[in-house]
Amino acid sequence: MFSFRAEGAECPHREICRGKPMFDHFMSMLATLNNNVLWGVPMVVLMIGTGVFLLVITRGVVFTRFNVVMRNTTMTLFHRPSKAELEHGAISPFQAVCTALAATLGTGNIVGVALAVATGGPGAIFWLWLSALAGMVIKYCEVTLSVAYRTRNERNEIVGGPMYYISRGLGAGWLAVLFAIFGFLASFGIGASVQANSLASSVNATFGIPLPVIGAVVAILAGLVLIGGIKRISQITEVLVPFAAVFYIIAAIVVLVINAAEIPAAIGMIFRDAFTGTAATGGFAGATVMYACRVGMSRGVFTHEAGMGSAPIAHASADTDHPARQGLWGTFEVFFDSIVMCTVTGLVILTSGLWCADPMMSEGAMSSAAFGQSIPGGQYVVTVGLMLFAFATLIAWYYYGEKCVEYLFRARRGGRVAIRIYQVAYVAMVFAGCVANLDAVWEFADCFNGLMAIPNLIALIALAPVIRRLSQDFFSDPDLRRPRGSDYRSLLTFRDK
Repeated sequence: MFSFRAEGAECPHREICRGKPMFDHFMSMLATLNNNVLWGVPMVVLMIGTGVFLLVITRGVVFTRFNVVMRNTTMTLFHRPSKAELEHGAISPFQAVCTALAATLGTGNIVGVALAVATGGPGAIFWLWLSALAGMVIKYCEVTLSVAYRTRNERNEIVGGPMYYISRGLGAGWLAVLFAIFGFLASFGIGASVQANSLASSVNATFGIPLPVIGAVVAILAGLVLIGGIKRISQITEVLVPFAAVFYIIAAIVVLVINAAEIPAAIGMIFRDAFTGTAATGGFAGATVMYACRVGMSRGVFTHEAGMGSAPIAHASADTDHPARQGLWGTFEVFFDSIVMCTVTGLVILTSGLWCADPMMSEGAMSSAAFGQSIPGGQYVVTVGLMLFAFATLIAWYYYGEKCVEYLFRARRGGRVAIRIYQVAYVAMVFAGCVANLDAVWEFADCFNGLMAIPNLIALIALAPVIRRLSQDFFSDPDLRRPRGSDYRSLLTFRDK
């Protein structure tokens, strides 16, 4: 769901900004910062390093006790608590994970995987898997902290996220404010305009509907959902995300059944090319091991968002008896997003052979063609998938932005007015995203998303002792249901005793 350009690629803003050399130079510098620092090797190393550190701190419980993860997630998917069972101001754990998945499942799972394969070769999928393994640990930890340090706002709603565990856990209010600012600004880019643009472009190209018409419809639908807050957002994503995911996965499985004879060779290429690089073949220019590693891990981080701190904002509202139990849903979220969804997309593309056929083919066209050559009308799968995933991402990111604005204006006069202004501005950006060329917005969105990750990762490392104690407390008896409102403050001291 994020942009990523190969090294040496010309900045796309040169045509847009012709005659504006200063702006053109600024955008080129921003693109360099994103590709080489914020979403380049340094960030990938920081993400993976944090994942390994937290893996050691938690003694790898999300893997050694993976049966507990699955028992508390997939085995409870069809449990729907009644309103009487839910804590006031809370949503169900499944609604929370659907809201979080709404923000992560998106163009990255379809177009992003195609980009990884097209630039890094089949081996990039292996490194994407490795990134996902680290992401499963990170997401478990940040969701656990988010629930542990959550609180209630002036409307008695449950709120949480990195800004709360940074301020309440570390006592670093200024760092929490920075995260909230970055999150609020990022929501206009990756949440409103970019997702709306992806949705509108796909629908326009497939069905020929004028962009202003698409923009008006999407903006109205988004506005109707957003005014209902987390309750309505979670109710929509609870239906939309499973439907979109099942629709896409079934279509992908049909393609893979048709191309079953090619699957062993595709899997072999993934593992072989991960350590040997990919030689030039067909329209493919070849890729080194290091480049495949960088592309695969970067796409993994961009897809599952572990470490960015966005998803914990949604998970904080879940009605759960223990912070670590909701953390298991964070692990499931990354597993489903990157291990399941990205893998089926990657295999569809590899078994089609299109990844090395035409160097001029765009990533979106590659994904569409891979489905279309196997099943009649298969190209519509990508269009419908992008449309549903993009809208889900759009409304989920609004909630993240709103909670960041709420944190910035907490206990201040005019806070509700600020949120209302943000709501109107967000819907306006949705319409603008549908009708405008937003290449520059991609760069700003990538920049603020990268900046969000820095304070969040600092907090995860600093609060590692708290994560350890919460994990030990939960996994000592994961089947025990604690009383509602259990007090975990004794486990939240900053340092180990």
